[in-house]
This record gives sequence, structure tokens and C-alpha cells, in this order.
Amino acid sequence: MSAVDDPTHALAMRGVRKTFETQGVPVRALRGVDLTIAAGEFVALMGPSGCGKSTLLNLAAGLDTADEGVIEIAGEAVTGRSEDELARLRRRHIGLIFQFFNLLDGMTVLENVALPAVIAGRRRKVAEARAADLLDLLGIGDKTEAVPAVLSGGQRQRLAIARALANEPTLLLADEPTGALDSEGGSEVIELLRRLNRGGQTILLVTHDAAVASAAGRLVLMRDGRILESGSQQHRDDDEAVSVEAL
Repeated sequence: MSAVDDPTHALAMRGVRKTFETQGVPVRALRGVDLTIAAGEFVALMGPSGCGKSTLLNLAAGLDTADEGVIEIAGEAVTGRSEDELARLRRRHIGLIFQFFNLLDGMTVLENVALPAVIAGRRRKVAEARAADLLDLLGIGDKTEAVPAVLSGGQRQRLAIARALANEPTLLLADEPTGALDSEGGSEVIELLRRLNRGGQTILLVTHDAAVASAAGRLVLMRDGRILESGSQQHRDDDEAVSVEAL
């Protein structure tokens, strides 16, 4: 069985290519990328601006389509799906964390977290109970009735992480999750991601910051649409793991 067909891999990409046109000029964002992430891994994808990091993340999430190649999440094909099929696949398998939070300011903290589960078909009471548990787990359980605008940057990113975990995703995708935070807030969020990973959550983190990337168990380096290097990193795991499996 090849890696791309192995359901024990949270993400498998083989021969993935993507080209955009900018003012009539083709820009090759990905040039034959091969990448596998095993269930339970924490992988940091690092490289300079424009190297293809965010394109790779968007393709893995089914937010964009590859020109060539195969992409699978937990053994399910991402490539060749309709928009409706991709939306269902995202609800089953993908949690997304963005640099600028993308929260709904017209909803309470609790409603922001519960919404993905409600959209996926869970009863509102069940979705809100899980949302409350996640908010407690991530240290902002006292903010359920607040609106996102009154939270600090670090609290808003914790809220965004709770929302991303609402449907128990196979793979948590984080695109520069500390980019809008000060150093203290960024450190808190990265440590939280490490604790979630020690609790079993698979994470792919995109960053240009070496200090952020050092929190991951494996570092993948990209340049000019290609993966140059991939290797494990060693660091201490002194803090208690955060597991969301029982929620």
C-alpha cells in the first residue's frame, strides 16, 4: 500500500502541482509536492513568503483544487470532489485556524464554537455542550456569553482553536496562528497547540517564524514550490497534555 492510500496517514499528497496566473503571467505555486503526515504528528511547514506554504494548506483543506496530483485526508480523496463533497469532507476531517481569527462578532463566544457542529447536523444543545467543554479546556470557559471583540488577542485565538476543534477534526490546519499576536499571546497559543498534540491531535502548522516552528515535532522546509527538507525535532514535553478525544 502506498502512503497516499494509507488511512493511517492524516494527510497524504503525491505529485501535487498548482499554477496561478497573475496579470497573465503563470506563477507555479507548487511544483510536484510529496508530503505525508501520520496520525498524531505535529508538523511545521516553514519557508519564505511566496514559497507555496499557504497554497499547500488551502489544497489540503479542499479550499482550492490542484492542477495535478493526489491529495487524501485519512484515506479519503480530496482531489476530484465537487464543492458540496469538499464541504462535507471538511466538516468531517478538517479544523482551520487563521492568522486573523475570522470570528463572528455578532455571535457570543459559545455560539462561535457551536456553529460548525450545528452546520454539520448536531442538535444545538449537544453542540453547545461540547462548545462549553472546549472553552473550559482551553481556559476561557468564563467567556461564553461575551462577544469576541472584548477578548484579548490570545483569547480570540483560543476561541478560534476551540471552534476548529468543534467537529473533532482528523487534521488541524493552522495558518500563521501567531502572526496577529504579541510575543506573550503567541507563546501561549503555541504551547496550547503542543499540549493538544500531546493529547493526540494531528496538526499541520504553516509559519515563517523559526521560533514558532521549533514547537513542532517535525519541520518541513519549502522554497519555490518544492519541499527541500523534512526532519524530526527534539524538545521537552513537561506540561500536561490536553486531550479532546473524550469530549
